[in-house]
Amino acid sequence: MHHPTSLIAILSAGFVLAFVLGMAAQKLRLSPLVGYLVAGIIAGPFTPGFVADQTLAPQLAEIGVILLMFGVGLHFSLADLVAVKRYAIPGALGQILATTLIGTALAHVIGWPLAQGAVFGLALSVASTVVVLRALEDRRLLDTQRGRIAIGWLVVEDLAMVLVLVLLPALAGALGADPAAGSRDAWQILGALGGTLLKVGAFVAMMLVVGRRAIPWVLEKVAGTGQRELFTLAVLAIALGVAFGSAKLFDVSFALGAFFAGMLLNESELSHKAAADSLPLRDAFAVLFFVSVGMLFDPGILLAHPWRVLATFAVVTCGNALVALSLVRLMRLPRLTALTLAVSLAQIGEFSFILASLGVDLHLLDDEARDLILAAALMSIIANPFAFAWLDRQQARHEANEANIARDAAQAAEAVVDSQFQIPADTHGHAIVIGYGRVGQQLAALLHERKVPVVVIEDDADKVARARADGFPTVRGNVAAERVLEEARPQHACMAVFAIPRTLEAGVAIARLKAELNPGIGVLARAHSEAEVRHLLEHGADGTVLAERELAYSLAEMVMSTPPYRALRAAAG
Repeated sequence: MHHPTSLIAILSAGFVLAFVLGMAAQKLRLSPLVGYLVAGIIAGPFTPGFVADQTLAPQLAEIGVILLMFGVGLHFSLADLVAVKRYAIPGALGQILATTLIGTALAHVIGWPLAQGAVFGLALSVASTVVVLRALEDRRLLDTQRGRIAIGWLVVEDLAMVLVLVLLPALAGALGADPAAGSRDAWQILGALGGTLLKVGAFVAMMLVVGRRAIPWVLEKVAGTGQRELFTLAVLAIALGVAFGSAKLFDVSFALGAFFAGMLLNESELSHKAAADSLPLRDAFAVLFFVSVGMLFDPGILLAHPWRVLATFAVVTCGNALVALSLVRLMRLPRLTALTLAVSLAQIGEFSFILASLGVDLHLLDDEARDLILAAALMSIIANPFAFAWLDRQQARHEANEANIARDAAQAAEAVVDSQFQIPADTHGHAIVIGYGRVGQQLAALLHERKVPVVVIEDDADKVARARADGFPTVRGNVAAERVLEEARPQHACMAVFAIPRTLEAGVAIARLKAELNPGIGVLARAHSEAEVRHLLEHGADGTVLAERELAYSLAEMVMSTPPYRALRAAAG
């Protein structure tokens, strides 16, 4: 029986270490994933000091996997995948196959059996969606053709890995995980595989027939109560309930159940609210997942088998990059697209960890193979920012060369965002509206009616699309990022209005706007408390709007304009 403080200890230590080391990694311009994994190594049994409970940690990590896969499904866009299917589907599947073969060959050289080599190679073939999304967003590439191909490629990889996670337990015996499996013939193997596929098919059919109607209906009913905590609880109940129920009733993985729950919820009009409400808990348990993975890593392998670690790292970085580069060039896509895909895929992350853990549980991988995968993941995630820095230099050189020659349509689509989405070079005297939510939309529309030119900054993809559809030049990204704010041409703007509810990000952007970009610009900001008002004013805002106070003033004015109180107002006046 666990000591009653074990859960508190692992949560406290996990979050504190992950926060400190995640911040340190961010300061070093590395992915915070590196910090989370190192936090797990420190809390693990292979390093001195505090050792977290080794039985509780995997259970918390399983919740992280469920919420991670729920988030993948919640943001899965079939339309985006269809738009680049010509490149993403054959490219991703070809890359997974080629890298798996390279990894299997390395395993053969080490002396491992074929089954272990195949699972090892699979784990080395799938990139971290989290790392790639962050890198592409920081470089303003998500709206470019190569960015869309990269995201589509990652979606296909994720879907392929979901299928692997479903089928691997059924194939484990045939692949040698079960000592008695040697007596199985081909028909028995096909029978086990067919049974698994039937269960998966039944689960998918039930989700498409029942879940597609039931899940949005439940959320709409809960939203109608107006109770925010009930809505958040409903989202988490759907994610965890579907994952657990699918595992118990249909014998499919938690990951597949959570993915389908998110995918069906994505069709609901409430999907964005569901994503926003579940995000904090999803991020928290995702961090615990990475910490738990780090706890499994034995740093001793770096000394015991340095050449195997380097060889595995080479497969992840050079192998994936060269395979992706070759496939993209075979598709006759531009050079920058090929380089972007090569750099993006030269690392591994969350799915590799999930697959490695499952492989060990099924006795298809041994501890050494898992440690090699974790070491290669750590090293590749650390190296990836340097690879992207090299890509930035290549892009700058490409753009400098292209400035001297005529660009054809394909190169123009490759190098920059479509011209209709660019901020015109002659934009001046405009108001920058940061945030295109309910407040930002109405503000932008009112300013437009009054003939004030508007430029919008927004980091949510759907809101960006809505702003552009409404005719506003829009910059996609977080306003606290340097490139994002500069792209809105603040040096030529007269006013910036922060319509976002995130006061800390607004304060950082306001301070930089006033100190570096345009000291004379007027800045207004939205606040939700007196403390936020003080914070914004201290960082340079010229004025703030406290939403609740303004609403109270407006309601009071409406009350005093009604007949019963009109005389009182006249007397007071």
